[in-house]
Amino acid sequence: MAVQGPQGITRLIKATQYSWQGFKAAYANEAAFRQEILLAIFTIPLGLYLGDTGLEKAILVSVILLILIVELLNTGIEAITDRVGTDHHELSGRAKDIGSSAVLLSLVNAAIVWVLILIY
Repeated sequence: MAVQGPQGITRLIKATQYSWQGFKAAYANEAAFRQEILLAIFTIPLGLYLGDTGLEKAILVSVILLILIVELLNTGIEAITDRVGTDHHELSGRAKDIGSSAVLLSLVNAAIVWVLILIY
């Protein structure tokens, strides 16, 4: 029989604590994440102000949050890749490059969405 971890509200509290630890670690160790947090602090209120409908506001905010989500995933990829080994390896470099390209696409996506909603 498998040993079970925390259940119910205790599991939820623990999961929230682990998530907060990850958020703080990304903020402390990743300059790009700090820059994107600053972007979010500026653009989320702006999106709430500039969006005409609830749907527009939701989309403007969600594409900014998506940038943060993708950056957190990229940071996780980089951390586990570095954990495996810091010596140069083609697959490690590829994994990091692919994660970085995902961040870039999320930024491009946000720019396109903002332009389309606010200009057209």
